[in-house]
Amino acid sequence: MAQSLSKVYVHITFSTKYRKALIDNKIKSSLFEYLGGICKGLECNPVKIGGHIDHVHVLCTLSRKIAQMKLLEELKKQSSKWIKTKGRDYADFYWQGGYGIFSVNPSEVDVVINYINNQEEHHNKKTFQDEYRAFLKKYKVEYDERYVWD
Repeated sequence: MAQSLSKVYVHITFSTKYRKALIDNKIKSSLFEYLGGICKGLECNPVKIGGHIDHVHVLCTLSRKIAQMKLLEELKKQSSKWIKTKGRDYADFYWQGGYGIFSVNPSEVDVVINYINNQEEHHNKKTFQDEYRAFLKKYKVEYDERYVWD
């Protein structure tokens, strides 16, 4: 086989530092578009980006040319710098230190899209922390609660 082919879907989620409610309606859609642009620039095709007042979800394909860690580093670094240029309300904007990245079965992509689309409703009942713990449990990720949050 001469050609190298890949299609790996990943669901990424991370929160604002200390889960501060900084992703307001003034910035939300622009932030999601900006995150999508970062993904495109890294050849990680964005499928769906969304979130809530204190966190984001990114569903994209993972390029063969980039490591997961580098994708997350660029998403967080570039978007944090960008959002700080959007006014005084965002001057102290920071993302949490950590993140979650989970593989997505291609047959489940629509499920993840719907999940991201329904963030507002979903978070009427569940905090980001509870949501994140559920992901860790679903994917059987071992973790120490003392080191998950900042």
